[in-house]
Amino acid sequence: MSRAQALQPLIEDEYLRLEEGASIKHEFVGGRAHAMECASERHNRIALNIAFHLRAATRGRGCRAFMADMKLRLDEGPAFYYPDAMLVCDATDDHPTYKRAPCFIAEVLSPATAAIDQREKWAAYRKLPSLRYYLIADSERVGARVFFRDAQGTWFEQELGAEDRLQIECDGARMVVTLEDIYEDTGLPLPG
Repeated sequence: MSRAQALQPLIEDEYLRLEEGASIKHEFVGGRAHAMECASERHNRIALNIAFHLRAATRGRGCRAFMADMKLRLDEGPAFYYPDAMLVCDATDDHPTYKRAPCFIAEVLSPATAAIDQREKWAAYRKLPSLRYYLIADSERVGARVFFRDAQGTWFEQELGAEDRLQIECDGARMVVTLEDIYEDTGLPLPG
C-alpha cells in the first residue's frame, strides 16, 4: 500500500506562477487548482457568439470584451475562474492576466460544468459589486437564463424566450442579444 501524501494548498502567487506555464487551464478555489474540462465545439460556438456581440458593442468605447482565456479574480478566497465571456468597463481594472470588476459574465453550461456554473460560480459572482448581468446558456439544448441586478442591488432572473431581446448596458456599451444570436450555427433547433 502506498503512503498517502498530504495535499498542501497553494497560495495565490504560486497559482499564478504555475498557471503561466501550464499546458491546460486551472481554476483556483479554496487554495486548490482544478483542471478545466475540455469544451465541445458547440460550447465554443456559443461562447464565441456571445463574445462576438460583446466585442461589437465595445468597439470605440472604453469597455473591453474577453473570452475564456482571461481569468476573473474574486477577492473572497481568493479565487480565480475563467468565464466563457466577460465584459469589463472599469478602466482601472487593468491587470494583464486577470480582471476583478466585470459588469457582464457569461457561462456556457456543459454536462461536466453545469452544477458548478449554476451554483458555485453564481454564488461567488453575485458578490461582485460591479456585476450587473450573469448569462447562463445551455450547450445541450436551446435555453438561456439571465440574472440581472437593478439600481437598488436586487437580483432578478429571466428565462429567455424565442421572442425576447436581452439588453445589456454597461457604462456606455450597449448590446442586444437573442436566443438566435446565442445559438447561431450550433445545429440546435430554435423554438417555434
